Formats: sequence, C-alpha cells, structure tokens
Amino acid sequence: MYKRTGKNGRMSCGYVLAAVLFASSLTGCGVYEPINVNAAQETAVTESSGAQEAQETEAAAETTVMAPEETAPETVALEAETTAQETTAQETTAQEADDFTAQSAAIQSFVPRDETVYVQTDNVNVRTSPEVVNGTDAGSGNLAFLARRGDSFHRTAYSDSFSKVERDGKEYYISSQYLSVNAPAEEQAAAQKENGNSASGSDRASAYENGQEIGLNPDWKYADFAEIKSGKAVLYKASSGRKGKIIAVNAGHGTQGGTSVKTWCHPDKTPKVTGGTTGAGATKAVAVSSGMTFNDGTQEKKVTLRMAQILKEKLLAAGYDVLMLRDGEDVQLDNVARTVIANNAADCHIALHWDGDGLSTIKGCFYMSVPDKLKSMEPVASHWQEHERLGDALIAGLKAQGLKIWGSNPLDMDLTQTSYSTVPSVDVELGNQCSKHDDATLSQEADGLVAGVNSFFGL
Repeated sequence: MYKRTGKNGRMSCGYVLAAVLFASSLTGCGVYEPINVNAAQETAVTESSGAQEAQETEAAAETTVMAPEETAPETVALEAETTAQETTAQETTAQEADDFTAQSAAIQSFVPRDETVYVQTDNVNVRTSPEVVNGTDAGSGNLAFLARRGDSFHRTAYSDSFSKVERDGKEYYISSQYLSVNAPAEEQAAAQKENGNSASGSDRASAYENGQEIGLNPDWKYADFAEIKSGKAVLYKASSGRKGKIIAVNAGHGTQGGTSVKTWCHPDKTPKVTGGTTGAGATKAVAVSSGMTFNDGTQEKKVTLRMAQILKEKLLAAGYDVLMLRDGEDVQLDNVARTVIANNAADCHIALHWDGDGLSTIKGCFYMSVPDKLKSMEPVASHWQEHERLGDALIAGLKAQGLKIWGSNPLDMDLTQTSYSTVPSVDVELGNQCSKHDDATLSQEADGLVAGVNSFFGL
C-alpha cells in the first residue's frame, strides 16, 4: 500500500480510502494468494492487520478533518512583530552607515598643510583615525594617547573637524580647535629664550632705536596687497622692567584718502562673508574707513588716537614695548599695511574702535571674532584661535575694571585686519557713539586692556 501526502505532509483522506477498497477487491477476486503460509494464521494476521490499518486510516482521516491548515493568531502576530523589528534594525543600520559615510567624508575633506602646530590645552585626544558617527567620536578604540599643552606636531593636512599630524614618523589626528601654529605663551617664551629665536619681541626691538619709524617692507608676506603704504609706524621701548614683548597699538581710522581706495578683502581674493563698512559678497573693501561721530560731535578717529596714546603710556609703564601703528592725526598706511607691519614687528595687534551702531543707549565693550566661514582660509585657519583668545583676555580685563560688556560679545565680523594677521590680532570696540570718552574713562579702559595683555601672555 502506498500513500500520497498533501502540501503539509498530511495523508489525504480520499486517497487512503481508495487504496483500501482496491486492495479488498483484489483479494475477493482471487488475485491475491498467500504463498507458504498457514491459511488460517495468515487470514487471522490479514484480518488483524486490516483492522489495524482501518483504524489508522480512520484516525488519519479524523486527524485530517479535525486539524485544518491554520496558524494560531498569536504566532502570526509574533512573526509580524519579528519581521518589523528586523526591518527597523536594517533601516537603522543603513541610516547609521549613511551618517558615518557623510560625516567621514566631511571630516576627510582635508586641505594640505606643512607647518608646526602646538596643543593649546592639556589632555587632548590624539587619535589614529578621524572617525565620527552621529556627531560623536568613535570612542576610545582609536585613541592613541593624550597630548599636553605645548606639545608640538607636524601638521600635514587640515579640516574644520580634525587636523592630520605626524610625530615620530607616525600619523595621527587631533581636533583642529585645540591646535595653533603659535606655541602657548609660556612655552613660546621659554623656547625663544633657549634657542635665541630672532622672532622674539626683545630681539626685534633690539634692531630698532627707541622712537624709530618702521615702514612697510615690500618683501614681507602680504605686503603687495597694500595700496596706501608710504606711512610709518613708530616703536617705543619701555625704560625699565622690559618684558620682551612688543604690542602693536592701532588707533582706528585716520588715513586721509582711505575711503577712495580699495584693497582685497582676503589674501585669496574671495568675497566677504559678513557686512560692515563694506557689504557681504564684495571682494574689495575700503582701504581705511573714516569712522563714526560721537553724539557730542567728536570724530571717532580723534578718540581712538587719544586712547592709543593713553594705552601706550600704561603699557610702557608695565614693561611692554609699543608699536604705534598710527602715532598722529594721519598715517598713510591702509589696514593691510598696518596689519603686515604688526605681523613682522610685534607680538600681538590691538586695534581700537567704537561702534557706530546708531543706538541711543550705551552698548558696552566687545570684540570682533572670526566668522566660521573664514576659519579654513589662510592665514586665518592657523591663527583665529589666538585672535579670539586675545579678545577674550582683553574683555575679561575690561570687565574686571567694572566696565560694561555688551551682552552679545563677541560679534563675528569679516575684517581685513584678521584676514591678513599672522600674530594674535583683535579689533576691540570700547563702546558706541553714546559712550563717554573723557580721559578718565579712557584711562580706566586702558587699565583693563593692560590687564588683558598680562593675562594673555601669562606675565
């Protein structure tokens, strides 16, 4: 006897019954005859076997009828839930992969560099890869070691997120925000003392006499971007307690004919990214603007010069040498020329201004910070952190003197000054057209600025 099964492996009732009837008909017709077996015994066995097969067949038929092809509702729900979870997991994995790919591509959009950089704080992660997933780093798996403040590396490439650096023949990655081409103040001073670096302020000052004029050297980097460049800055040396630092003090405005000449906004000749005296999108800016007028009718350029003179005396008394970029009513040096002279003859550059915002109330002090869109352009990329560290130090000094600080300090501004600066450089706004500008007020502000300089250099 044979049997046929359905699609689920269960015996088909119709085929079983047909097989039984066919076997019985064969026996009744004499076709089926046992060989060499006792007929009575064989009959008994056949009857017993037939009865048992009939019971099994009936049971099978009963089972087939009573157990239809169904799946329990709970099983269906569980399978559906499992499938949904698997699908969600696959989608999540795909999304994470997309996030990782996009962010890794952004991180690895490196700009080639060939320069020495210094770590600006302690316990900075040095990694073997720049991997980032969902806005966080890849964890300790790619952490090589921790760098300390003042540690130096050779930077071979830069991106907004990470810098690719080398040390002892090995390649690493460090978050760009913790690196600068300038060594931290105390490490820089120690290295200069040990190596006799001619770039130190004391050595630069030794090349000049007290009160000597310093003009724009056409061989200096970015000098060819200046248009008004016949004027001279003046170096003043401290008479005692000299600290070996030269502070470039820039009395804003004060260049006759400055508004009729334009200079490139950036060394790479790209457009401005913020407004100001010259609007965003322009590639050239007014060489030197005329400045605003205080509510009492005083011109800003007169107040900035007076402020510079008071600050000069206080810095000299504190042991700093001072490079006056404008030492009189007029100087024929545009903003690029002033900046390039400061780059080559000073340790930092402080431009003095008041804001012509048109408000009817006193605004308070603030400084101009570097817009994010400029932080990948050289020389800004290598120096913006030091610019802002200087700005923060100056504002902290002013605040300690009890002076009002603008609530939104600092203000991002695309300036010619910081676009060309290779030393710590900042435009500090000491108020607005409503501000007091008598000598007593200016003296208080000068004390705050000196305190900020001390803090910045750690002196």
